[in-house]
Amino acid sequence: MTWDFIITNPAARDLRALHCTELEAINEAFEAMRNDPYGGDFKFLRGTGSTMRRRVGEWRILFDLHKDKRLIVVLGVKRRGSKTY
Repeated sequence: MTWDFIITNPAARDLRALHCTELEAINEAFEAMRNDPYGGDFKFLRGTGSTMRRRVGEWRILFDLHKDKRLIVVLGVKRRGSKTY
């Protein structure tokens, strides 16, 4: 059973700024997350409660999971740097 996705407005803005090859990699990660949000390179972010990040190359997908609704809420897609999170 797959999970549903909600992409917030800030995350949609982040996605519009990506190049085609980067967007393809992020979309592949989204499809993988729909089947298993706990797969891949993910971890909980300290000090944020339930916010998680999934690593896709030098990009990070920031998201929350709502297990009871089987819902993934994408909060942002950021390039990893010293000020990413």
